Amino acid sequence: MNAGLPSLSIVIPCLNEAERLPLLLADLQCWQGRIQIVVVDGGSRDRSRWIARMAGADCVPSPRPGRGAQLQYGAAQALAPWLLFLHADSRLRPGWAERVLAVLQDPAAIDAAWYFDLRIEPGRPALRLLEAVVGLRSRWLQRPYGDQGLLLHRELYQRCGGYASLPLMEDLDLVERLAPRARLRPLRQPLVSDGRRWSGSSVLQRSWSNARLRQRWRNGESAERLAATYYGRRHND
Repeated sequence: MNAGLPSLSIVIPCLNEAERLPLLLADLQCWQGRIQIVVVDGGSRDRSRWIARMAGADCVPSPRPGRGAQLQYGAAQALAPWLLFLHADSRLRPGWAERVLAVLQDPAAIDAAWYFDLRIEPGRPALRLLEAVVGLRSRWLQRPYGDQGLLLHRELYQRCGGYASLPLMEDLDLVERLAPRARLRPLRQPLVSDGRRWSGSSVLQRSWSNARLRQRWRNGESAERLAATYYGRRHND
């Protein structure tokens, strides 16, 4: 690889995350090697784009709405052999950079995809239980989702077809295509997700509603229709 190119490209879809994006961008400064940060903006009306540029990120507008389109476009802009996809409201804990670097330096790691352990803050007992369930699902069913991040080599990403331009279920769609081709393995590092979307309703109720959406997706219902249900529900919470 050309010494002038980054070893890791980080793709972050963003929409009105001016309050949280700076924290994630600060966490990424721990990386000691060459890095490319691609923030794909979905039409923010706050200072998200300005913040991304001030932090040295490549901030590009998404050609289409929806997180799937943002992730797809961001991957197309990436220069590094390794890709890390993160949500803009995530936080990385100390030690993440050393663990990711160890994966990048392991020749056998190219045949797997890697994810973080979900942590939700601020937490409460019901969310701690949810984290445990997500951990079991990720390990035994090979179904980590987007708020756990995803690290994989470009060759594997391209081999499985990459992210589809979907308004919802883009993470499930990708891991279902990844799982037959590669093992999804835990990085054994936490990734902290903002718990704001779990406020206003019970964790059990929200988890059940999300599970029903996933089942409707598997039954062939369109992502556009599911997105209308999901984002309408969030607006009403």
